[in-house]
Amino acid sequence: MVRSASQLPPQVILLLLLLLPLGAGDPLPTEGRLRNSCIQARRKCQADPTCKAAYHHLGSCTSSLSTPLPLEESSVPADCLEAAQKLRNSSLIGCTCYRHMKNQATCLDIYWTIHPARSIVLLNCRDWPGTWNPPTSASQTAGITGDYELDISPYEDPVTRKPWKMNLSKLDMLKPDSDLCLKFAMLCTLNDKCDRLRKGYGEACSGHRCQRQVCLGQLRSFFEKAAEPHAQGLLLCPCLPTDRGCGERRRNTIAPSCALPPEVPNCLELQRLCLPDPLCRSRLTDFQIHCHPMDILGTCATEQSRCLRAYLGLIGTTMTPNFISSSNTSVALSCTCRGSGNLQEECERLERSFSHNPCLMEAIAAKMHYHSQLFSQDWENPTSSIIEHQNNPALRSQPWVPFLFSCTCTLILLWSLW
Repeated sequence: MVRSASQLPPQVILLLLLLLPLGAGDPLPTEGRLRNSCIQARRKCQADPTCKAAYHHLGSCTSSLSTPLPLEESSVPADCLEAAQKLRNSSLIGCTCYRHMKNQATCLDIYWTIHPARSIVLLNCRDWPGTWNPPTSASQTAGITGDYELDISPYEDPVTRKPWKMNLSKLDMLKPDSDLCLKFAMLCTLNDKCDRLRKGYGEACSGHRCQRQVCLGQLRSFFEKAAEPHAQGLLLCPCLPTDRGCGERRRNTIAPSCALPPEVPNCLELQRLCLPDPLCRSRLTDFQIHCHPMDILGTCATEQSRCLRAYLGLIGTTMTPNFISSSNTSVALSCTCRGSGNLQEECERLERSFSHNPCLMEAIAAKMHYHSQLFSQDWENPTSSIIEHQNNPALRSQPWVPFLFSCTCTLILLWSLW
């Protein structure tokens, strides 16, 4: 006998209603899974007339306050200061974005619109807004007082990651002594998505078709959408110091003849072009935070995986770095500090944050060592799941676990109440 909905006990109906919002869900982080998405925060703000008016007015202040330097209260126009103070308790102050979200450009635009208010709050508030946790790490504190004039990163890192499965047996078609850059290129070719994205920027960046901005856009698309192990394998493949062919293949991964400026500009000019662009500014800020040495001993602010992710995030922007030669793993921006005048020290500091950055150098060396180990052991199973110990997703929360637990508990309770 089947009971109608009206005959079900109230406890059963309640349990069913509790189960509905859980859903299986998409395991990949989405806007709704962010701790405080800037898009969500603006939506909340627009529902409050006072917050909406203050946010709108602050947008007109952004051009005059858009600067990487710390803001002094005396330099802020009174009307802009008033608008910022009205937003001090808004969730906009602590909002973040996600690197792969659909509306990333919109989210970052909101982030940098609210940035002057965030800076003013940091300078003037002793009590932190209840919607925003104060900086707890050295990398976040550097955004307030650090000598790099850093900021808090606009990006919230994802909390889930799938292990990378690759079929090494398909590499048998290569010569046994093939270099690792060639092997990683083959692994990308054997993956439909990686191959499609790689061909996309290969065509856009080819010599006779080269349009630099189109090329940079396709490069960004590859490093954002290709699986991280594929992207990192192509760019950070290890080569013997004597194997110039391997090193040149690695250096040409980003098609430097098209992606990099045809004439070497001043490094501060690159930065000047980058800062008005919310995406470029966000990627540069993310890099400076996660690859930032905290002291003269080179102690790094965050783990190596975040530094590498931030470094790869710069590829395809105005601040695209690359390997400087085929014989070593040193990287640099394609720029010079000649002619910097009284800004020589500032220019050299920016240039050295890439070319003499111990955190970045160590992260690249560790990743290349890891990549070399992948092919230096005999695999019992030719199809292997590759997971780095420091990024083991088994140690991270999996979004389907609470759903499975909730379903199981709900079914048991339903059975007992039926």
